[in-house]
Amino acid sequence: MTRLLLTTLFAAAAALSSPLRADDPKTPYWASIRSDEVNMRVGPGEDYRIAWVYHRQHLPLKVLRMKEGWRLVQDPDGAQGWVLARLLTRERSGFVSGKDPAEMHEAANSNSKLLWRLAPGVVGKLGNCSSGWCQFGIGPRQGYVEQARVWGAGEP
Repeated sequence: MTRLLLTTLFAAAAALSSPLRADDPKTPYWASIRSDEVNMRVGPGEDYRIAWVYHRQHLPLKVLRMKEGWRLVQDPDGAQGWVLARLLTRERSGFVSGKDPAEMHEAANSNSKLLWRLAPGVVGKLGNCSSGWCQFGIGPRQGYVEQARVWGAGEP
């Protein structure tokens, strides 16, 4: 009887000590940098060394893990580290990848009017993606870019 009671108490304590929250997303998921300066650390805490300092608001990051207000993230270059969760937003953004400029078209096909050529590394707001194309916006400039050229599009 005592053993059953202790087992039940331990199970209840474990369940209550780490409650599941409905707003916690499953990992991995896409996020982007909320502010103009964000530190990436080698561990989940302010006592850990800073590995990178990002000066790029809206840079997309892939969130790989969550731990007590910190997120283990990966940037477009593959670097991984820990960022404070409050410095990230779920607002989707994209990063133009590759070595050559990516074409931004008026519609979601390569036969539509070419609006701009986007240099690799350009960051923009990401809209819906379908049929291999994504809505992409850089300030007032809006158009469509091939999904294969946008890091941060598709499934993380």
